[in-house]
This record gives sequence, C-alpha cells and structure tokens, in this order.
Amino acid sequence: MGQESSAPARAPSHEQLTKELARKFAEKCFTPLEIFSFKDVFKSLADHEQHVQYLKEDTITRFLEIPDIIGVSPVLFHLVSHVGAFPFLQDAPAVLGAEQMVMVITIMTKRYERVLAKGAADRRKLLFRSMAIYDRKQSGLSEDQGHSEAKGLVGEEGREADEDSDSDDLALEAFDYLDYGKFFKQQDSPPLHGALVPADNLRKLIMLLLLVAPLDAQESLSLYSDRVSGAALDSLRSTAECVLAAFLDVERSPGIRFARFNTVIPSSMPFLFKGFTALFEHFLFSKHLDFHKHIDGTKNVPLPIEVAQPLLQEKASIMTLDVLSQLSFFIPGTSLFRRLRLLYSGDDDGFSMGSFETKVFNWRAPTILLVRGTRLSDDTSHKSTASESAFLSALPPKRFQSGSGDESESLTFGLYVSQPWKHTNRECFGGQDTLLFQLEPIHDIFRASTINKDYVSYTKLSASTSHAGISFGCPPSHNAQTYRRSSTIALGTISLVLDRSFEFGCFTHDYTSRGGAFQPSAVRELDFQERFEIESLEVWGCGGDEEVKYQAEHWAWEAREAEARRRINLGTGDIEADRALLEMAGLIGQNRSGGSMM
Repeated sequence: MGQESSAPARAPSHEQLTKELARKFAEKCFTPLEIFSFKDVFKSLADHEQHVQYLKEDTITRFLEIPDIIGVSPVLFHLVSHVGAFPFLQDAPAVLGAEQMVMVITIMTKRYERVLAKGAADRRKLLFRSMAIYDRKQSGLSEDQGHSEAKGLVGEEGREADEDSDSDDLALEAFDYLDYGKFFKQQDSPPLHGALVPADNLRKLIMLLLLVAPLDAQESLSLYSDRVSGAALDSLRSTAECVLAAFLDVERSPGIRFARFNTVIPSSMPFLFKGFTALFEHFLFSKHLDFHKHIDGTKNVPLPIEVAQPLLQEKASIMTLDVLSQLSFFIPGTSLFRRLRLLYSGDDDGFSMGSFETKVFNWRAPTILLVRGTRLSDDTSHKSTASESAFLSALPPKRFQSGSGDESESLTFGLYVSQPWKHTNRECFGGQDTLLFQLEPIHDIFRASTINKDYVSYTKLSASTSHAGISFGCPPSHNAQTYRRSSTIALGTISLVLDRSFEFGCFTHDYTSRGGAFQPSAVRELDFQERFEIESLEVWGCGGDEEVKYQAEHWAWEAREAEARRRINLGTGDIEADRALLEMAGLIGQNRSGGSMM
C-alpha cells in the first residue's frame, strides 16, 4: 500500500484557490475582531449585482477619504483592483469582492509576511505590476526598441531582462503555501519587459503617500484636509515632484520602468509605501462597534471629537509637513512625527557657529540638519561679492558640472546623525547609521561607508586649523596640511561643506573616484558639484520628553552661569578680592584658570 499524497489530484479553479487563500490570510493575518469588523465594513459598503457583492472606485475613495483634488482615485483603484487579483495577476483587474479585498488588505498592510517568507522585493514587484501599463504606444517604444529591450540591450531600463524578473515569486510561494505548487510552477503574470508606470500616475500616488505617511491606525485622513488647499497644495505638489525626479527625467521618458523602480526605492526611499498600512487598516475597524457603551446598554459615553495632534511643534522655513513626510520615506516615522524639536534656526538664532553650538551641542539624541540655498552661477562674467569670492577661492578648482536644473535653482541638503554634536580634533564623529541626503530638486540618499569614517566635522578657527566650518564626508581640517595646498579645503568624494559664517555651501558628488565616507548615489551615476548661497539652516532634535527636559535643564544652567558672570563686579583694583569672588562663583579654582580675566 502506497502513501497517499497530501496534494490534490488535479488543480483547483482560480476561484476555488482564491477563496482558500483568502480564508488562510484571514485566519492567520487578522484577529477575530478584525475579521468581524471587516465583514461589517464590507457589507455596509458593497454594491450588489446578480448576487455578487463588490466595491466600486468611488465607494473606496469616499470610505478612505481620498481628496478629489489630487486626482489619485483612478490610480489607486487601478492599483487595488490588480492587487486584488493575487495570486492570479493575469486575471486583473479583479472585481473587488470580499475575498479580493482580503488580498488587498493583507498585501497593502504587509500582513502577508506572517505566513509568506518573501520580503519587500517581491511586494515591490507586485506593486509595480499593479501600477504598470503595457500599451506599446503609451510606453513610447517602437517595435525594434521593444525587441532590443527584451534582450536587455537598452541600458539601465533593460536590466530586468537579465534578472528573470518576469517570475512572480510571491504568488508562487502562495501556491506552495496551499500545497498547490506543483500545479502552478509557472505563472502567466504580465511581462515586465516594456511595462512602465506613467509619470503622472506615480506623481499623484506620491502626493497621496506624502499625505498618509503620518497616519495612525483609525485616524481619519480628512483631519489633514488643510494640506490639500491653497499654498499647502502647491507645496505638496512641489515635494512630490522632487521625489518623482529620483525615478526619471520627465523630459526624456514618459514613465518609470521596473529596473529604475526596483533600484530607487530600496536605496533612497525604503519606507515609501509605509503609509498604506494605516490607510488600508481602516477596513478592519467597524464604526458600528461602540466600545463606549455600558454592558447594560443603558448609557453611552459621548465619543471624543477627533482632532489631529500637530505633527510639528514649531514652524520653520525648511521643515514643513511635506518635508517631514518626505524624510519618513527613509527615516522611520516613529522618530519623526510629533517627535521633532527645533533646536537651532539661523533665521531666529543667527547664522553663527557660536549660536549653533549653544543650541545643538547638548542634545543627547539624534539630530537632523537641513540647509537650503540657491545655486551659484557658473558664469565667469557673474560679479561675486567679497565673501563669495573668498569661499570659492578656498575650494579646489571646479572639475564637475552643476547638477541638473536651472541656475539660481533652490537646493536642499541634509544630514541625519545619531551621535551628539561635538568639536572635532583629530577624528570626526558619527556612526554607520549617519545619512547624508538631498531633498530638492531631487530626492537622493548617500549612506555612510563602513570603512572611511570621516562622517561629521565641526571645527572652529584656531592656530591648528586651516579652515573652520561644518563638513560632512571631508577629512578634519587638522589633517588638511597633507593636501597639496593648505589654503584649499580638502573635499571628500561625496561631501557637503558649510563655511564658518554659514553663508555658502558646496556639495560634491565624485561618483567616479569612490572611497569616501559616504556612498555615491544609486540614482545618479555621474559626477557633479553644487555650490550655493545659504538661505536657511535648521537643526531638529529627534526625541521625546526626556531629551527635551535634559536640554531645558542645561539651558537653564547656562543662563544661571551667564547671570553669575554678569553680576560679578570686577575691576575694583583689588585682585585678591576679585579672585575670591570668582572662586565663590565656581568660575576658577578646582583646576580652573581665570585666564585673561586676571
């Protein structure tokens, strides 16, 4: 007698397998209360046709409170109706019945990871397929180009041809999970070769992702309606444009291909789709469940009015809500939303290293520095100011062209560092989690090297230093004597330099040389240098109440010390009496020196 196989003798229908997978997802990925809530929500929203219950585009849009003004509803519905066809993507678009919506919620919230081992790369491929179009005329490819691309001969855009990227590993794993793998060893998924996501569609989706980035579970998106009106809407569009620029040059390509999509997201914005989790979890919370009702049902406690807590405690010129959301694409939102404190602002505190040091140095948690400026002209006939000429003369001769864009374009760079700021002597500070980045006019990330550790340098002018200022990715100025000209700043291959007066900055991207403290861009494989005049400079502290309390206590101590110094009446002519006063104040003595005051 042979053993019976656990697998069925013949392949199930697509409908049968979809129902079984949806049941498994519901059991393993949802709690009983979430299943009950989902059924209640779906029943209250569904339309009926020939005994079929399903959700329409406008129904989903209204339920999720997607703003009409950004025009993303058709894009989102196209995405959802293709994800809903999982694991049979060739059957897309799917009619969004209950089983299909279970697929959508499980995948969009990444709950599938509780039963399927495949990771972010496979979900990324699924999302790309669900957004892509396959019309050759729309894609802008001729027949010859399409044939060449299928052979992987069209540069970066054809790389997927060499990666067996048409296979859908996530779907294949789902079949294996249900013990139907032997029937579905090959998937007839839509091909990736020649497929693209239209630029305008991705732009609209990025606007939505910027909006939903700070969303908490059960929090209504309508609470942030002020972000899609007036000047705020213009800011949202502008920020989305900077993020979109990382994916393509809109003047040269009508859309984004998978190779680019699959390169940019993990390197520059790994948390881009994080906001989908809270958004689609709305389907798991029924408004008919009233946990404020007493057991005897005789009395209800009034529900509190829902009010959005401020995402930023202070206002500033660079850090806006949209920039905050953009940062959350590569820095976990748990460190950002409602957690940032403005430590230093050049607009308010003055553009000086002294003010910077006073405000920033005692923060014992990670910080984010943001600097915005205007690109300096490369025109030799441009008449420079004395300070501009002095800064440019301290830089090595310019070997690279400026980044893409017009002259006088606005540029925004930044740094995330987890270590407290300090003066640098022989060594820089910062760890391997330090991030150098650009936000405007293109979103780009430069991650820390594990070998070269010249991450952050803060140097004040002294006899032992040749240059003062703040630099990222450059050797400390104490080591500048090894450079061929001591009067010239030694720039790192991937580096950002701010002069000591915070008037000018220089960002260098020497892609060819490599070997710096920061890795080159995965988005731009070219050499360029940006020289700019600084307009705004801010430092934000990441932390909670404990860090704020420590900082406040230190500032209070410094204020008391300053007041003690001010009250001491020196110059009486009695040196011994003055010394006694200083010792009583704790300013000299106990290994302290009175210095020039005596």
